[in-house]
Amino acid sequence: MSTRKVGAYLKMDTEVGYAQIESFIEGGSAKESGELVPGDYVVAVDGIEMYGKTLNEVVSYIRGEEGTFVTLTVEGANGKHDVTLERRKIDTPTVEYSEKDNGIWYIKITEFDSITTSQFKEAIDAAREADMKGLIIDLRGNPGGNLDVVVDICREILPQGLVVYTEDKYGNRNEFSCDGKNEIDVPLVVLIDGGSASASEIMAGAVKDYGIGTLIGTTTYGKGIVQSILPLGDGSAIKITTSKYFTPNGNNIHKIGIEPDEEVKFDSDKYLEDETDNQLDYAMDYLKDKIN
Repeated sequence: MSTRKVGAYLKMDTEVGYAQIESFIEGGSAKESGELVPGDYVVAVDGIEMYGKTLNEVVSYIRGEEGTFVTLTVEGANGKHDVTLERRKIDTPTVEYSEKDNGIWYIKITEFDSITTSQFKEAIDAAREADMKGLIIDLRGNPGGNLDVVVDICREILPQGLVVYTEDKYGNRNEFSCDGKNEIDVPLVVLIDGGSASASEIMAGAVKDYGIGTLIGTTTYGKGIVQSILPLGDGSAIKITTSKYFTPNGNNIHKIGIEPDEEVKFDSDKYLEDETDNQLDYAMDYLKDKIN
């Protein structure tokens, strides 16, 4: 996806109330600055306080026209300081994948965008061709995206049946189903956290309802509504809620979230010390036990 951004992946720390830098994108000014590190909290953007704002809201403040600049006030291992970054046009991959130990494959989805379906299919096809023994899908910090995209991706792993359904205030229901032809047949772990929202929760909820995988991490954000943006004549726009979505078992997780099957809190101190990802390590050990 080509967008004007600074090249940093963010996730929401709901306990602290701020978005947190998770990692960097090559070619972005965030990494090139050398003044930011994973774990930094974005406490203000151009002087505007970010406490309590959603991940999508924080991102919207940071993004802007190519060639313009934005100042982030961050607080973390290096104290509280301002960093001014240039917005650039960056072609961002939304799916990363690799083979880990014991035939375990790892697929990270950063958002559900128009290009994500083909990228995920490339990843899952590569894993299947390599005779994978287990799979980790990482949805941590994924704020969501396109409903049709997440449904198409779910069709690559779910059994036959409902993926999700939406319902408006009049009770009109719209169902999204899967034919089950690509149902996953190896142990599966889905990593989630407080930054996993909307479309990410559709995927996590379906995996949990069907019992085809184990959710590891912390409770998701809890955005179970479908919203539309209506432009106004003066150039502004309003966002309205058009319907709610429900997991296959009929659960509406709005403002509740999805609880993990195995709660593992992210150890940010350990990550800052030597880049150890304790949640991923836990998932690896869990799958190794399943495979053996």
